[in-house]
Amino acid sequence: MIQIHEKTLKDLEFFTVLDQISTHTITAIGKAAVLALRPMEVEAQLMRELDYVNEYLSSFDNDNRIPNHGFDALDKELKLLHIDNTYLEVTSFQKLVSISLTVNSILKFLNKFKEYYPKLEKYSNHIEVTTAIIDQVDLVVDRFGDIKDDASQQLAQLRQEIGKLKGKINSSFSSALNRYHGLDYLDAIRESVVDNKRVLAVKAMYRRKVKGAIMGGSKTGSIVYIEPETTLQYTRELNNLEYEEKEEVIKILKELTDYIRLFLPLLNDYQSFLTRIDVIAAKAKYAKRIDAILPEISTNRQLHLKDAYHPLLYLANKEKGEKTFPQTITLTNENRIIVISGPNAGGKSITLKTVGLLQVMLQTGMLVPVHERSTMCLFERILSDIGDNQSIENHLSTYSYRLKQMNYFLKKCNSKTLFLIDEFGTGSDPELGGALAETFLEVFYDRKAFGIITTHYSNLKLLANELPYMQNANMLFNERSLEPMYKLVIGQAGSSFTFEVAQKNGIPYSLINKSKKKIERGKVRFDATIAKLQKQRSRLEKTEQSLKANEKKKLSEAEKLEQTNTKIQKKLESFQELYDSNQRLIYLGQKVNDLAEKFQNNKRKRELMSELFRLVQIENSKRKKVSAKQKRAEKAKEQQVKQEAEKKVEVIRKKKKAAKKKAIVVETPKPVLKIDDRVRMHDGKAVGTIDAIEKGKATVNYGLFTTNVSLDLLELVETKKR
Repeated sequence: MIQIHEKTLKDLEFFTVLDQISTHTITAIGKAAVLALRPMEVEAQLMRELDYVNEYLSSFDNDNRIPNHGFDALDKELKLLHIDNTYLEVTSFQKLVSISLTVNSILKFLNKFKEYYPKLEKYSNHIEVTTAIIDQVDLVVDRFGDIKDDASQQLAQLRQEIGKLKGKINSSFSSALNRYHGLDYLDAIRESVVDNKRVLAVKAMYRRKVKGAIMGGSKTGSIVYIEPETTLQYTRELNNLEYEEKEEVIKILKELTDYIRLFLPLLNDYQSFLTRIDVIAAKAKYAKRIDAILPEISTNRQLHLKDAYHPLLYLANKEKGEKTFPQTITLTNENRIIVISGPNAGGKSITLKTVGLLQVMLQTGMLVPVHERSTMCLFERILSDIGDNQSIENHLSTYSYRLKQMNYFLKKCNSKTLFLIDEFGTGSDPELGGALAETFLEVFYDRKAFGIITTHYSNLKLLANELPYMQNANMLFNERSLEPMYKLVIGQAGSSFTFEVAQKNGIPYSLINKSKKKIERGKVRFDATIAKLQKQRSRLEKTEQSLKANEKKKLSEAEKLEQTNTKIQKKLESFQELYDSNQRLIYLGQKVNDLAEKFQNNKRKRELMSELFRLVQIENSKRKKVSAKQKRAEKAKEQQVKQEAEKKVEVIRKKKKAAKKKAIVVETPKPVLKIDDRVRMHDGKAVGTIDAIEKGKATVNYGLFTTNVSLDLLELVETKKR
């Protein structure tokens, strides 16, 4: 029997998950059912629920999606059906028809695709597929929500008489209207409607001259509304008939309600089935949103969460566009308890809550965001002590409250328990509280319970190091920036980096050094050793990641080279075939040319034909016997190779043409250099003045020295102002 305390659910923020799932329901009754979800007590029922959600999730990824399951709650109708001599309104019957159609469509679908959804089909096959309710309501109510005329013989007769009577009323009213209009007793509007009755709009001065019942008047008093006397008798008869019609309709509705009462158990099944489907669908939609799966469920005590995400943190970071760091953690009979240590804000509590929340979600029939190779088992109890639980109402301190919690743990903890304790042993004197926490942990260990705790106490880290089925773990920290890396590492305790963090936050080194002296030297050494090991672990982690990245890059480059090599090899083979074919054709052309020259000299036709025939026979003997299909294929291949070669040649030609165009640059006329112009050499920066020009050379004065330079090597900087 699985039992998980309400406080544990609150500690793990399970109710926030329920709120998020409830937003995916499409009915009010389904939303209420989701919010009422709790971990399931019966294992077989839990396994079925997980299968249902997993099957529904699979429907999102194929073409056979489960039909819509929306419905209006039947609570009011079901209550009335339990009470004798009551009847349902037409709107209620329409709801019954709608829910019948919805259930029938889902049942038929699941039966048709039972290979895809075997568990859901098995769950639904106890519900009968029937159109009895639909057919019976259809006999009485039309598609507009009105009672049909032929719902009963009496109703048909009454409505026929009502129709005739309405005709007489309209006829008599029209007669009175025309008569009094001719006498000019009526106002310009002539008629109006009062209490759903047509009345004459009579001028007030003529109200005594018009026989009939006064039904009211205008606000100004200038018009009096009168129902003509000729229609009054017909109206009374109509009222009587309409009353009889109403009674007949109630009688028909009662008969229909009595018929529907026979299907009361089925209607209860309909509502329960669709509510359950709504809950299952909401869980599946939430699973898709958080990338959740159904992990392997082990009957042995084994919990292996690979790349596990905290769903609330995952969704919050997803909205912000930030990365969420997954955790990998394993609990087995050989590794029952993990003690996580390290600095605050490093992710210890989140790791603890991730394990607890995913376990509670699984045991409530929800899929969890983990890697597909993860394995989970079921626990009879999950105990938690997370956060500052100071009780103001009961005037309890944090430590007193935690001692009460430990007392509860001691009573309930056994080999089928998962316990989760955050900041174990805090709230009292470090020495005494640490000793008591160590004793509690030894009891939990002896009872073979599974658990995860977070702590800063060195004695608990040492205990985890000494006991064979308990392990230390730490959250990696960047030793340079002292920022968390949010990665759990099993097998080594973590330093709190107390003094390092203090130094980073500007605390003077002299005070830090003074603080170190106040503590026992062994503790400082122990924490320093852990910090050193943690730094080494962090560096190794980075090195490993770098090596993996390089290896991946090299493999990718090797694959690219291999692909390129294969392509080049294929092209070489194709070009070799083309070359051989062309060489053969050149050889044949040469032979034919030799024969033509020989024939020109000797004019021996018989010898020419003989030589040509022999040449053809030699060539045919070299050919392989191939089918017409193979010939076409070879010809197509040759054509393809030629086209590729022509394309490459065309590209090369275009490049050459483009290069030639670039080379042809319109040369601007060089300026004529004159004495006193300021110039410099093409490849130099120094500027000088021309003192003299003789035989294509210029004497350039640079101030400190002069030099003779060819005019072709000089460029004009500034001309002398003439």
